[in-house]
Amino acid sequence: MSKTSVVAAKALTSNHFELFGLAPAFALDPERLDAAYRDIQAKVHPDRFAQAGDAERRASLQMTTQVNEAYRTLKSPVLRAQYLLGLHGVDVDFETNTAMPPELLVEQMELREQLEEAKDVNALDVLQKKLFESKKGLESEIKEKLDTQKFAEARESSK
Repeated sequence: MSKTSVVAAKALTSNHFELFGLAPAFALDPERLDAAYRDIQAKVHPDRFAQAGDAERRASLQMTTQVNEAYRTLKSPVLRAQYLLGLHGVDVDFETNTAMPPELLVEQMELREQLEEAKDVNALDVLQKKLFESKKGLESEIKEKLDTQKFAEARESSK
Protein backbone atom coordinates (compact mmCIF):
# COMPACT_ATOMS: atom_id res chain seq x y z
CA MET A 1 0.00 0.00 0.00
CA SER A 2 1.45 3.39 -1.00
CA LYS A 3 2.05 6.24 1.46
CA THR A 4 -0.81 8.14 -0.15
CA SER A 5 -3.15 5.18 0.30
CA VAL A 6 -2.25 4.81 3.97
CA VAL A 7 -2.78 8.51 4.69
CA ALA A 8 -5.97 8.56 2.56
CA ALA A 9 -7.41 5.61 4.46
CA LYS A 10 -6.54 7.27 7.76
CA ALA A 11 -8.17 10.55 6.71
CA LEU A 12 -11.34 8.87 5.54
CA THR A 13 -11.77 6.90 8.76
CA SER A 14 -10.70 9.49 11.31
CA ASN A 15 -11.59 12.89 12.60
CA HIS A 16 -9.22 15.84 12.31
CA PHE A 17 -7.58 15.11 15.64
CA GLU A 18 -6.90 11.46 14.81
CA LEU A 19 -5.55 12.44 11.40
CA PHE A 20 -2.80 14.41 13.15
CA GLY A 21 -2.37 11.97 16.04
CA LEU A 22 -3.78 14.39 18.62
CA ALA A 23 -6.21 13.86 21.48
CA PRO A 24 -9.60 15.42 20.75
CA ALA A 25 -9.42 18.42 23.10
CA PHE A 26 -9.54 22.18 22.81
CA ALA A 27 -6.08 22.49 24.33
CA LEU A 28 -3.50 21.22 21.89
CA ASP A 29 0.20 21.59 21.27
CA PRO A 30 0.50 23.83 18.19
CA GLU A 31 4.03 22.57 17.52
CA ARG A 32 2.79 18.95 17.41
CA LEU A 33 -0.01 19.99 15.08
CA ASP A 34 2.42 21.81 12.79
CA ALA A 35 4.86 18.88 12.77
CA ALA A 36 2.12 16.34 12.01
CA TYR A 37 0.78 18.59 9.24
CA ARG A 38 4.20 18.90 7.62
CA ASP A 39 4.75 15.14 7.91
CA ILE A 40 1.46 14.31 6.19
CA GLN A 41 1.93 16.97 3.53
CA ALA A 42 5.36 15.56 2.74
CA LYS A 43 3.69 12.23 1.98
CA VAL A 44 0.64 13.39 0.01
CA HIS A 45 1.54 16.69 -1.66
CA PRO A 46 0.62 16.68 -5.38
CA ASP A 47 4.19 17.57 -6.40
CA ARG A 48 5.27 14.10 -5.24
CA PHE A 49 2.80 12.54 -7.68
CA ALA A 50 3.43 14.63 -10.79
CA GLN A 51 4.57 11.52 -12.70
CA ALA A 52 1.95 9.18 -11.20
CA GLY A 53 -1.25 8.02 -12.84
CA ASP A 54 -4.44 10.08 -12.90
CA ALA A 55 -6.02 8.20 -10.00
CA GLU A 56 -3.04 8.72 -7.69
CA ARG A 57 -2.74 12.40 -8.64
CA ARG A 58 -6.44 12.89 -7.95
CA ALA A 59 -6.18 11.05 -4.62
CA SER A 60 -3.19 13.21 -3.69
CA LEU A 61 -5.07 16.39 -4.51
CA GLN A 62 -8.09 15.25 -2.48
CA MET A 63 -5.91 14.30 0.47
CA THR A 64 -4.04 17.59 0.36
CA THR A 65 -7.36 19.43 0.40
CA GLN A 66 -8.63 17.37 3.36
CA VAL A 67 -5.39 17.78 5.29
CA ASN A 68 -5.36 21.55 4.67
CA GLU A 69 -8.97 21.86 5.84
CA ALA A 70 -8.30 19.77 8.95
CA TYR A 71 -5.21 21.82 9.75
CA ARG A 72 -7.03 25.14 9.23
CA THR A 73 -9.84 23.95 11.50
CA LEU A 74 -7.58 22.81 14.34
CA LYS A 75 -5.28 25.84 14.06
CA SER A 76 -8.15 28.29 14.69
CA PRO A 77 -9.49 28.32 18.27
CA VAL A 78 -13.01 29.22 17.07
CA LEU A 79 -13.13 26.56 14.36
CA ARG A 80 -11.54 24.00 16.71
CA ALA A 81 -14.22 24.67 19.35
CA GLN A 82 -16.97 24.45 16.75
CA TYR A 83 -15.51 21.19 15.39
CA LEU A 84 -15.20 19.67 18.88
CA LEU A 85 -18.79 20.56 19.65
CA GLY A 86 -19.85 19.00 16.34
CA LEU A 87 -18.01 15.79 17.22
CA HIS A 88 -20.21 15.60 20.30
CA GLY A 89 -23.42 16.35 18.44
CA VAL A 90 -23.72 19.98 19.51
CA ASP A 91 -24.65 22.38 16.69
CA VAL A 92 -23.48 25.93 17.33
CA ASP A 93 -25.70 27.16 14.47
CA PHE A 94 -23.67 30.33 13.87
CA GLU A 95 -25.38 30.85 10.52
CA THR A 96 -28.98 30.63 11.72
CA ASN A 97 -28.88 31.81 15.33
CA THR A 98 -28.25 35.54 15.23
CA ALA A 99 -29.65 36.24 18.70
CA MET A 100 -27.05 37.80 20.99
CA PRO A 101 -27.09 38.35 24.70
CA PRO A 102 -27.85 41.99 25.58
CA GLU A 103 -24.55 42.19 27.50
CA LEU A 104 -22.62 41.47 24.32
CA LEU A 105 -24.42 44.20 22.41
CA VAL A 106 -23.75 46.71 25.21
CA GLU A 107 -20.08 45.68 25.26
CA GLN A 108 -19.83 46.15 21.50
CA MET A 109 -21.37 49.63 21.74
CA GLU A 110 -18.92 50.56 24.49
CA LEU A 111 -15.98 49.30 22.47
CA ARG A 112 -17.14 51.28 19.45
CA GLU A 113 -17.34 54.43 21.58
CA GLN A 114 -13.87 53.82 22.99
CA LEU A 115 -12.52 53.36 19.48
CA GLU A 116 -14.09 56.60 18.32
CA GLU A 117 -12.73 58.44 21.36
CA ALA A 118 -9.20 57.10 20.96
CA LYS A 119 -7.08 60.14 20.08
CA ASP A 120 -3.65 58.60 19.69
CA VAL A 121 -1.69 55.40 19.24
CA ASN A 122 -1.37 54.87 23.00
CA ALA A 123 -5.14 54.85 23.44
CA LEU A 124 -5.44 52.36 20.58
CA ASP A 125 -2.74 50.18 22.15
CA VAL A 126 -4.63 50.14 25.45
CA LEU A 127 -7.83 49.17 23.64
CA GLN A 128 -6.01 46.47 21.68
CA LYS A 129 -4.54 45.00 24.89
CA LYS A 130 -7.98 45.03 26.50
CA LEU A 131 -9.47 43.16 23.53
CA PHE A 132 -6.60 40.66 23.50
CA GLU A 133 -7.07 39.93 27.22
CA SER A 134 -10.82 39.56 26.71
CA LYS A 135 -10.18 37.10 23.87
CA LYS A 136 -7.74 35.09 26.00
CA GLY A 137 -10.26 34.96 28.84
CA LEU A 138 -13.05 33.75 26.57
CA GLU A 139 -10.78 31.11 25.00
CA SER A 140 -9.78 29.93 28.47
CA GLU A 141 -13.43 29.69 29.53
CA ILE A 142 -14.36 27.74 26.40
CA LYS A 143 -11.31 25.47 26.77
CA GLU A 144 -12.27 24.63 30.34
CA LYS A 145 -15.84 23.79 29.35
CA LEU A 146 -14.86 21.74 26.31
CA ASP A 147 -12.10 19.82 28.02
CA THR A 148 -14.41 18.96 30.94
CA GLN A 149 -17.12 17.93 28.45
CA LYS A 150 -19.59 20.66 29.40
CA PHE A 151 -20.58 20.97 25.76
CA ALA A 152 -23.88 22.82 26.15
CA GLU A 153 -22.18 25.44 28.34
CA ALA A 154 -19.34 25.76 25.84
CA ARG A 155 -21.86 26.28 23.08
CA GLU A 156 -23.40 29.19 24.99
CA SER A 157 -19.97 30.69 25.72
CA SER A 158 -19.04 30.58 22.06
CA LYS A 159 -21.85 32.92 21.02
